[in-house]
Amino acid sequence: MVYDIDMLRGFYASFSEKLSAVRDKLQRPLTLAEKILYVHLYDANKVRAYKRGEDYATFRPDRVAMQDATAQMALLQFMNSGRENVAVPSTVHCDHLIQAHKGVACDLPLAKENNAEVYEFLRTVSAKYGIGFWQPGAGIIHQVVLENYAFPGGMMVGTDSHTPNAGGLGMVAIGVGGADAVDVMAGMEWELKVPKVIGVHLKGQLQGWASAKDVILKLAGILTVKGGTNAILEYFGEGTSSLSCTGKATICNMGAEVGATTSLFPFDKDMAEYLCRTGRSEVADMAAKVSLHADKEVLENPERYYDRVIEIDLDTLEPHVNGPFTPDAACEVKNMAEKVKRDNLPDAVEVALIGSCTNSSYQDLTRVASVLKQIRQKHLKPKASLIINPGSQRISATLQRDGLMQLFEDCGAVVMTNACGPCIGQWKRITDDPQRCNTIVTSFNRNFAKRADGNPNTHAFVASPEMVAAYFISGSLSFNPLTDTLVNEQGEEVMLDIPQGEELPTNGFVDDTTGYIAPSTNGETVIIREGSERLQRLMPFPKFNVADFSDMALLIKVKGKCTTDHISMAGPWLRYRGHLENISRNLLMGAVNAFNSKTNEVVNVLTGEVGTVSDVATYYKQRGISSIVVAEDNYGEGSSREHAAMEPRFLNVKAVLAKSFARIHETNLKKQGMLAITFANPSDYDLIQQDDRLTIVGLEEFTPESTLQVCVQHSNGQTDTFPVCHTYNQQQIEWLKAGSALNSLSDK
Repeated sequence: MVYDIDMLRGFYASFSEKLSAVRDKLQRPLTLAEKILYVHLYDANKVRAYKRGEDYATFRPDRVAMQDATAQMALLQFMNSGRENVAVPSTVHCDHLIQAHKGVACDLPLAKENNAEVYEFLRTVSAKYGIGFWQPGAGIIHQVVLENYAFPGGMMVGTDSHTPNAGGLGMVAIGVGGADAVDVMAGMEWELKVPKVIGVHLKGQLQGWASAKDVILKLAGILTVKGGTNAILEYFGEGTSSLSCTGKATICNMGAEVGATTSLFPFDKDMAEYLCRTGRSEVADMAAKVSLHADKEVLENPERYYDRVIEIDLDTLEPHVNGPFTPDAACEVKNMAEKVKRDNLPDAVEVALIGSCTNSSYQDLTRVASVLKQIRQKHLKPKASLIINPGSQRISATLQRDGLMQLFEDCGAVVMTNACGPCIGQWKRITDDPQRCNTIVTSFNRNFAKRADGNPNTHAFVASPEMVAAYFISGSLSFNPLTDTLVNEQGEEVMLDIPQGEELPTNGFVDDTTGYIAPSTNGETVIIREGSERLQRLMPFPKFNVADFSDMALLIKVKGKCTTDHISMAGPWLRYRGHLENISRNLLMGAVNAFNSKTNEVVNVLTGEVGTVSDVATYYKQRGISSIVVAEDNYGEGSSREHAAMEPRFLNVKAVLAKSFARIHETNLKKQGMLAITFANPSDYDLIQQDDRLTIVGLEEFTPESTLQVCVQHSNGQTDTFPVCHTYNQQQIEWLKAGSALNSLSDK
């Protein structure tokens, strides 16, 4: 089935004409990213040569996708927009709230019971406003989008940082906060800083144990977690055509871990075949008739047209294992044994986890199956536990038909619901000691401390699904399946054979869309239960008052990495994603206090007592005192969750001063009426003391060109003043003055 076919026909019918108008205006060759961005400008009459990485532009995305954890706050905001229905095709996917424990048979019914009021809200609000609704168990948002909605040359936003997964089908798909999604669903212009374009030249063809996952694992090591910030990763070269469509999606998905705005591949035969196999032949035919690749001149002279060019030779690419604690800690498998010894890492792999939105395709799981089949063939006994999360009901049904589900279970795997599960911390892990130092290996995308199981001592590593399967069998992080042998139950030394998989099922996919409710506008009443602890209607934030930015108390000075997981934890806190007051109790509870190296312990500067971050912030708020957060580099790295911006806003934090910000989080702060500023001189971070009071100077006449300063009043009577930088344009300043972007929309 082709969803939204009329929209797609109109899009492709006008694409070439719009692109021609862009060429006439710019008079230069274009990258693929530029083609898609320019044809999606909100006002086609405003085509001009935007400066990458500097200028802002407004766009008109084709669709919106939301997962259940972030959809709650997005739709609570949309309800205040005044719209009767969404302006573009939109969907909600219930994949985040299902806890992985005993397996799908137990976990899914329990999730439906425990989350009944949230699912009821999401279903009714979807029915009221014309939103497609994918019920719990139907699949992970990004896999479902790839199978049903993504299309070459399109543009979408999604309230999840891994929305770029759709780049595997040549789509500019960007992770955003809920307020951005509201703009698009309301038919408003959607603003984005025009990204730089990093060209990734792929040569050759993957060999042996190397997989598409290893492309992005290697690239993460090159770029680090912030090297792709405000940039699109555009893959080109002959190597792109050697990768499957779902392999491309894996690479694009994990581009979020280097901070990239999005990632994408040029349209090719593998994309066309995937579209056909998933019932979208007409889309493949239409896409083949338009120019969905970089211009010839760009490919011949990439250094002239990309802001940076990185070359990866697939012929020589080695399997990688990245971690622990950060996805850019890249290591080739052949060097892992040395790393284990050098860094004194726990070598025993206790759990191998396969699936997630990153690696749950049919190809991924058939390659895993080819490794697992060798357990019986070679008389091996696995040393670890195995958990598998299929990506969608379509994948599950196809695996079941082809006998692979039975194989997984015969090997001792626990097959979880078609949902995120452990990848986002929704894992009820039972161990002898929940704080014990241990190692897990996953095919996921993120491995921040405490993310999977809440244990800060769990060393999580990221690898390809087939490598994770090998670790399941060996039970050792030092094991290299390319060179090492295993001793089987008969005392023989054997080696694992190279994985083999099917790019697409020989007998086609099972067309199973169980759990899907098509969009309607039936006037259904949105249900928010009276007195709910999980859902709360939103009240507008107060408008800007320059006096609020004077004599602010320092809430916390954060040391080191501070991701959105540190600012607003997931796991058990997911239950409060629709209740701003309740979830604000987790504010910055995972952030490390620079003054005591502890988490969730800060000094109340008014009383001198120690309290949790949220308790101290609440104390200040109740007394009308503004506060400020000070942090280091790449503050807000990780997911798109706007709760990390809404919580401090709710608790009267007026500003965040950091060495640098992650893209999505900086935008989320701006959308919620927060002041996001950076040190002009990063060393000024060291001037901030625990009992300081801070004032932002220069906000009386705030403009995009304004120079701001921070005046720090120390408790000993001395002061320090230093310059700070900002990236606010005029529209974003209006958001600040209105109290939030949604307030400014309502004012209009």
